[in-house]
Amino acid sequence: MRLLQFYAPDSSLRVGLLAEASTIVDITLPEQGLDDLNSYCRQALAAGKDLPAFVNNVTGGRTLPRWNLAQVRLTVPFFPDEVWGCGVTYMKSMEFRAKELAEPQNIYERVYTAARPEIFFKATAARCVGPGEPIGKRADSRFTAPEPELAVLVGPEGQVLGYTLANDVSAWDIERENALYLPQSKIYARCCALGPYLVTPEEVPDPYGIVIACRIWRKESMIFSGETSTGNLKRKIPELIAAVRRANILPPLTAILTGTGIIVPEEAALAAGDVVEISGSGLGTLQNMVEEV
Repeated sequence: MRLLQFYAPDSSLRVGLLAEASTIVDITLPEQGLDDLNSYCRQALAAGKDLPAFVNNVTGGRTLPRWNLAQVRLTVPFFPDEVWGCGVTYMKSMEFRAKELAEPQNIYERVYTAARPEIFFKATAARCVGPGEPIGKRADSRFTAPEPELAVLVGPEGQVLGYTLANDVSAWDIERENALYLPQSKIYARCCALGPYLVTPEEVPDPYGIVIACRIWRKESMIFSGETSTGNLKRKIPELIAAVRRANILPPLTAILTGTGIIVPEEAALAAGDVVEISGSGLGTLQNMVEEV
């Protein structure tokens, strides 16, 4: 099941089910308190049902409106209560950062092999954008880069509700200057993109078989292209979920970003007006323009 949120032509927020390549079934049911995807997730969790079963139960037998994708504007597929990131989960990410520091056994090499993974707070819903909405580049950063990732939406007990694509936009030069500047590198306006839709687990039989690709366009030219596979993840998804939950209290809907295996070089640092396109097999395409913030 592919679930999403969108704005109808009258600017009202709607929740939908992608039925075909270009058709959305409108499953907004305000009379049942189901007016966004968050309410669907919360009610499914409260009922102890998986999300597809809950959706089918409340929408079955109804005649529901349908929209063509061209008629509507997509937004974030859900409003995360919190977004947490996981770092240095791919060897390529570790090697890139280790080369930057050029120290024997530096912090990135150590965390890659350590028992405890790197996790960090990334964003709230107010700092997130969806497909077609602008991502932010800090005005005080010369080397901001996209970090294409698989994201997992989990419930308060770590239940996996679904998967989506994420862009953990990061000011790498700020982190490079001093590791203690990581929050400033990671957390700012429009620093996280999610979408285009939430894919429920039964549609993702192997979360380690997803090919993720990234392209950066500047005007008419593609200035970067790269890809990876989630099969290259050193730390598996249950380990990352457990690390975020450890000694922590998760709100009802938390997005966990699993790390990037695609490294954008400094010569392709993001600039205002660039377009970042991230795709994932079975997960669609997430496209955003860059704006300075």
